[in-house]
Amino acid sequence: MTAVAPWGENSEDAYDQGLVELGLGDARLIRVEGAMLPLGFEAVPIQDLPMGVLVECHLAVSHCEDGATACAGVAWATATTPEGDDCAIVATLSTDQEFEETEIQLKRNLQRRLASRDLEVAAFDVAVDEVTAGPEHYGVALAALILPNSLLMGRGSTGRVRTTGRVGIRPAELDHKAPAAKVMRPGGRGGSGSGGGEGDSDFSL
Repeated sequence: MTAVAPWGENSEDAYDQGLVELGLGDARLIRVEGAMLPLGFEAVPIQDLPMGVLVECHLAVSHCEDGATACAGVAWATATTPEGDDCAIVATLSTDQEFEETEIQLKRNLQRRLASRDLEVAAFDVAVDEVTAGPEHYGVALAALILPNSLLMGRGSTGRVRTTGRVGIRPAELDHKAPAAKVMRPGGRGGSGSGGGEGDSDFSL
């Protein structure tokens, strides 16, 4: 999910407006770090969250002001380990670059996260949004992968311990793990990932 707010009186006001536009204005947020998503992750239709709910989310925030531009993006992929276990990972990115450059960098980040964990991608999706702040105002672009049920799913649900930590990634290792489809702007037709079918998918659990 993505949202923008170009008319904030200050950066905090723009951020709050962006959360409201994103559907998180009434939620209490836990910003999650790290690439791995809870076991059993899948994208579902957009959910309305009840007031005061506590939710985890991976959130990219990019600020700008007075006519400048900012971009934020989020990408996820379901994948398989060499041992045959299913998993899912996420990547976020905030830039002061244009939409197309941010898209390229975000896909590259997702590729490297797959490669560094020796994962084979099964399906993926990418969302990027761009904002231009109004004159003498502050703007924000937000991109979020929302995990409203992850606090329940995480109880006792973990995978095996794997040996990882290879030093460096050769560029050739990225090629067969690379999400290459074009990302769709919000409101565009269809999905941008290899699993994109009919209907809209968002980044909820």
